[in-house]
Amino acid sequence: MADGAKLMERFEGTARGHQVPPSGWRICLAHEFEEKRKPYQASNVSASDVVKHLGLGMRYLRWWYRKTHVEKKCPVIDLFNPLPLRQIYGCPLGGFGGGTITRGWRGEFCRWQLNPGVYHYKTVVADQFTICLRRKGQTVYQQVLSVERPSVLQGWNWGYCGHYAFYHALYPRAWTVYQLPGQDVVLTCRQISPIIPNDYQDTSLPVGVFVWELENSSDEAVDVSIMLTLQNGMGTKEDKRGGHWNEPFSLEKDDARVSGVLLHHCSPVNPYTLAISAREQAGTRVTHFTAFNPAGTGQAVWQDLLQDGRLGSPAGKGSLTEKGEVTAAAVCASCTVPARGHRTLEVALAWDMPCIHFGSKEKLHLRRYTRYFGSAGDACPALSHYALTHCEQWEEKIESWQRPILESSHLPPWYKSALFNELYFLADGGTLWLELPPEACAEDVQGPAGAGLSQLFPVLREYGRFAYLEGQEYRMYNTYDVHFYASFALAMLWPKLEISLQYDIAAAVLNEDMQPRLYLMNGQTAQVKLRNVVPHDIGEPEDEPWQRVNAYLIHDTAGWKDLNLKFVLQVYRDFSLTGDAVYLRDMWPVCQAVMDAELKFDTDDDGLIENSGFADQTYDAWVATGASAYCGSLWLAAVCVMCKVAGIVGDDEVLQKYSAIRRKGTEAFERLLWNGKYYNYDSSGGPFSSTVMSDQCAGQWFLRASGLDHGEFQVFPRSHIVSALKTIFELNVMSFANGTMGAVNGMRPDGSLDTSSLQSSEAWVGVVYALAATMIQEGLVQEGFHTAEGCYRTVWERLGMAFQTPEAYCQRKLFRSLAYMRPLSIWSMQLALESRARQAPAPTELHPVPETSPQP
Repeated sequence: MADGAKLMERFEGTARGHQVPPSGWRICLAHEFEEKRKPYQASNVSASDVVKHLGLGMRYLRWWYRKTHVEKKCPVIDLFNPLPLRQIYGCPLGGFGGGTITRGWRGEFCRWQLNPGVYHYKTVVADQFTICLRRKGQTVYQQVLSVERPSVLQGWNWGYCGHYAFYHALYPRAWTVYQLPGQDVVLTCRQISPIIPNDYQDTSLPVGVFVWELENSSDEAVDVSIMLTLQNGMGTKEDKRGGHWNEPFSLEKDDARVSGVLLHHCSPVNPYTLAISAREQAGTRVTHFTAFNPAGTGQAVWQDLLQDGRLGSPAGKGSLTEKGEVTAAAVCASCTVPARGHRTLEVALAWDMPCIHFGSKEKLHLRRYTRYFGSAGDACPALSHYALTHCEQWEEKIESWQRPILESSHLPPWYKSALFNELYFLADGGTLWLELPPEACAEDVQGPAGAGLSQLFPVLREYGRFAYLEGQEYRMYNTYDVHFYASFALAMLWPKLEISLQYDIAAAVLNEDMQPRLYLMNGQTAQVKLRNVVPHDIGEPEDEPWQRVNAYLIHDTAGWKDLNLKFVLQVYRDFSLTGDAVYLRDMWPVCQAVMDAELKFDTDDDGLIENSGFADQTYDAWVATGASAYCGSLWLAAVCVMCKVAGIVGDDEVLQKYSAIRRKGTEAFERLLWNGKYYNYDSSGGPFSSTVMSDQCAGQWFLRASGLDHGEFQVFPRSHIVSALKTIFELNVMSFANGTMGAVNGMRPDGSLDTSSLQSSEAWVGVVYALAATMIQEGLVQEGFHTAEGCYRTVWERLGMAFQTPEAYCQRKLFRSLAYMRPLSIWSMQLALESRARQAPAPTELHPVPETSPQP
């Protein structure tokens, strides 16, 4: 494929001075790609397996039926309708909390998340870019830049040959390079979203910009037009309800003029406006087509462009759609590219759903970006203008942030791709970023018991409330046992959002929910929320998040052993990264409260908590009994943090209390669980008690990440940690798919899988990245990268799960829960690498790890 090779060479080069990064997720648009991938396609874990291992049986079926057929709502976990694997997604567009629109690697707009926490996996055929080339006053080439051949819009020229294009994604940007056959013209579409670390304004904006670099290698000038067409809506039944309308707009400000079309979508709940626009500059003309029927042939708009490379730009508003009718609009940017020259066209997509209701429809909420662009629903012109005039600054900031990592010769390309691309979930995870109501006061957010949180109200007032779903299939906000892993991304890049989230959790801890007892899926009842217990989550989009917490109904999470501990560990980790002493002092009484509540789980007063013989932690289908490596290590790490913080704040009484607990607990942990090589899964003595758990060093992982790794704060013997990690690498990594798929959660000492539960035989992507970070922290750098690489290549390359990284997969290519929060833990690998770099002047060179493991 000479043409493909030539295009790849261009792709790895530059486009008018903008370097296309050499690392990142890349794909050829050719159909053959899909054929090659078919042998690797995975299937969802069956609902029956999940139900069985969660111990739910018919109770889940009754709950699911009531939720879906009686209440007519989407269940927080729908085991009977899992998302199918569609290997089509690319970089999502938009900032945090204003909704997202995903453009696939083949150019289609195919995943919509505008209503909070609600996804529509619909490819809208009319949403396309079209190229028109004219030479000497004649149109010589007009093509939809899509490989599809749909049954509608038959008047358009479909079926672009995928061999002549490549897609490359490095979040928050993506590049699509098109070589136009026989035209000596190459187009590079650069997609940009305003995702910028430590930026709490532009990162909230619901916009995306497409910068088209036009390269003409012929000896004569060519007139180039880029047309963006967009349907009014998301391709759902709502598009046909009637009452929608389009209108052109133009906005000139600060010597910059932007023109386009507004598509007003007047749904009864959460109405919104879409906007397509382009920037008018010297030599650039912007024209529009206000309304056309996307369900018809599309002949009118196609012929309008074909005639002269421009659109007719009719004045005035379009008419309201009738029931059953759909409408779409088009914007076209045109310029002349000189012989052997370059030009640039800039096109924007913006959307404005400023005021939202959740499923309960009880309260009206304002999105974060309304602080800067208002909440009247008329922000699209200003958003479009701002995006098109600031995208160059955004790119400079993004490049400045990413450049040190991308240019590091000591980091493998796959890692650079994974590190940035996994950040997609911070925007596309049903993300909420809301303003406090203008009339809100401190009592409204802190509750009757939260008056001691002095900075709660100021933090929420300044930085808003932030929440994201556990997963696109597990629809609970800020699921705390999982956020524990994912939180590194926020803490390192947007620390104020992590602190805001922590304040919300702290307020929930201190308040007791006085609602009636709740019936759980496992047949038991439980109070929705207990005082001094960290909630599992802060609610679901079908209800009223923050007001009613704990949407998780499978088990009573008041008895979970890890939630309180993870709060304490995150408090200190956040402090270690930010140095925010006021935050630490605010959280200190909350830490004491949750740790005091946790002490009841030390039933034999040996300084070590015990698990209760039901799934009482994040592995909610994997039972532990007695002392366990996972919860025990988290407990001792949290006890260590209590000692450290007590010393900082000068609380001698608490310091003495937890110092004594730590001495007893450390001795018990080593005595009950250390077997000379690694820590046993639990102390029950059962048939799977000696399982090698990949996450057994979770407590050490967080201590080292927080700088508590030496002297009096070294809890676990380093020789034991290193030995355990080497054992995990030998068994859970190298004996699992010959070391090519990351680390399985549970492996028997003889090298066989632990099949005692669904979760023990899975690999969890977020846990694999956390394990790799732990290895790097302890000097096993090569092992850490090898472990993480197997996970990345399985998800992004072999299974084609780009921008929908699942929670879990199995060796037999089954997966569970697409698009999940936990893989954001890869940023703990980056923290580990940065910590090592500060300690050692010379970077560690990476060498290949043998492909097969020695026999145990």
